[in-house]
Amino acid sequence: MNISTRNIAQVSLLIAMSIVLSRMASIRIAVGGVEGIRIGFGKLPIILGSFILGPLYGGLVGAISDFLGYIIQPIGPYLPHFTIISALCGILPVVLFRIMRGNEDHIISIIIPVGITVALTELFLISYSLHIIFAIPWQILLVPRLISVPITIVIYSYLIYVFVRRKVVQIAQHQG
Repeated sequence: MNISTRNIAQVSLLIAMSIVLSRMASIRIAVGGVEGIRIGFGKLPIILGSFILGPLYGGLVGAISDFLGYIIQPIGPYLPHFTIISALCGILPVVLFRIMRGNEDHIISIIIPVGITVALTELFLISYSLHIIFAIPWQILLVPRLISVPITIVIYSYLIYVFVRRKVVQIAQHQG
């Protein structure tokens, strides 16, 4: 892990973007008395942090943005499950990209790791956590997510691909 002023500044900016996009610019839909689904772009800076800075910084962006977002605007009790899921959202994309030896010039190389990450975290892990913690039935959790997750995957993948193609960001090669 390369600790530099530039990396710290980028992490801070991505955390701020994630908090604003998650907490302030999202549509929240209550399911069973708790927030069941959130439609927004809050995970985009986390996934982008993974691609730009590597999995360790991506995980930090995810964990810190979830925790600070809770401190700034609590929505129910603090549950570390969601912080861990958010950190995983920052670790997985670039790890999967590297495993499949992705080529940043091909959008499929972006769609696959982003799709797996978003499907695993948003569709399965968050739904599972809400089901276990609040006893919300699976049907209530999965139906709206089956609609929003594919849309989210396409939007996130396209935006990251555009950022990479226009050299706005460069995918981290073998950083922590």
